[in-house]
Amino acid sequence: MRKRHGRKISGILVLDKPEGESSNRSLQKVKRLFQATKAGHTGSLDPLATGVLPLCFGEATKISQFLLDSDKAYSAEIRLGIKTTTGDSEGDIVAEKVCSNISEKDIEKALDNFRGEIQQVPSMYSALKHDGVPLYKIARAGKTVERKTRTVSVFEFSLVSYEGSLIKVNIRCSKGTYVRTLADDLGDLLGVGAHVTALRRTQAGPFTLEQAVSYDALEKYNEDGGFEALDRILIPADQAIQELPEVVLPDATAEYVLQGQAVIVRHLPSSGLVRLYKDNSFIGIGEILDDGRVAPKRLFLL
Repeated sequence: MRKRHGRKISGILVLDKPEGESSNRSLQKVKRLFQATKAGHTGSLDPLATGVLPLCFGEATKISQFLLDSDKAYSAEIRLGIKTTTGDSEGDIVAEKVCSNISEKDIEKALDNFRGEIQQVPSMYSALKHDGVPLYKIARAGKTVERKTRTVSVFEFSLVSYEGSLIKVNIRCSKGTYVRTLADDLGDLLGVGAHVTALRRTQAGPFTLEQAVSYDALEKYNEDGGFEALDRILIPADQAIQELPEVVLPDATAEYVLQGQAVIVRHLPSSGLVRLYKDNSFIGIGEILDDGRVAPKRLFLL
């Protein structure tokens, strides 16, 4: 078997993904720059979209599911009057209508229908799979399959501006919410059609644009300071799960946990998941058992 070459680094990088590049392409470029042995992203952004894309390296990949399941926030530009096959500007135009009669009040009223828990039918151009094949591949072959309606939560869908046929909105939503579908459904409700022309993810879980670094900036870090400079901007894995209660284990107790055993610890929460620490080192995620003990659920190599 071929040996896996690379550096065994661990941590999270919040990448500012550029437009026109797939999430996987961005991941592979950054992975090569860091020469990392193991890395993964935490939920795809469309090539059209830019912004917050957390990348997990090494042991931090063990908490990637928490970021996949986290709430997201976006700023988006939506063009009224044009409906496309994909719900964004990369698709073919299927209908055009005059939208000069649509007022800001009409838009505000329509947005009310997309807040809270809503039902959404995923786009045929999404990465969801049908019988193991991504829907977008089926769509590109000219076929359509039935998709199950999903319940998603939209915490914010607010109008920022409306000029001509272009509206700008801010969105905060649960995992699995498709902004392109929101735009398409909004256009249908207004009776004129609509599609996304620009999309920027501003937050994923606890990570925001303020923490995001562009690939160009990463190259500059590498040129100026090499791996040492790159590694300094990695965020510790436990920063992704700060909503979980912290449990600091005595050294002896921590050793039992690291061997996979459940232990008794004082002042534990009554249930749920917790962050486990030995001294100041994060050692993994634990789960409170029915008998009050804490058991290791996902351990990190120290």
